[in-house]
Amino acid sequence: MPESQQNEFWRDLQPIARVFQPDALPETYIQNAPIDDDRYYVPFSATVSSRPLWISPSTNRWCDILMAKEAGLVNRHYHPHEVFAYTISGKWGYLEHDWIATAGDFVYESPGEGHTLVAYDHPDPMRAIFIVKGPLIWLDEDGRSDDFFDVHHYIAMCKAHYESVGLGAAAVEALFR
Repeated sequence: MPESQQNEFWRDLQPIARVFQPDALPETYIQNAPIDDDRYYVPFSATVSSRPLWISPSTNRWCDILMAKEAGLVNRHYHPHEVFAYTISGKWGYLEHDWIATAGDFVYESPGEGHTLVAYDHPDPMRAIFIVKGPLIWLDEDGRSDDFFDVHHYIAMCKAHYESVGLGAAAVEALFR
């Protein structure tokens, strides 16, 4: 139920009785998603970590907060599908583009893009929400495919980390939708 109403025009409205269809899963609600507790951030590379927020094994998608506390680098990669990003804090970009994202910036990555994600030095950690569909194809220095990383790799990586820091694999599975 929403908090106590004051002067909102909708104060006399009642919530709908049937919120979910019989086979629908509940929403995912995560309070304070960009939390400062490092246990929730899974090392993605030597300098960048990921906090899982939502995972869809059946559609090969996930949503996370990517974080770098100092200058950071994610491996060069290619996206065969679209990616959405919203910057919470800090500064990041791609070596292949002339823009640098800062707090409040939105980025849409078209399918078919290869790039090198970097986090810049900044007083605030780089934190950005990413919605990733499909695999990341790791690229070598010449831009040729080297390996891949998909939702199943992401799940295994998150479960192993959550187990090692005492949060448990069930915390990752609770994000499945």
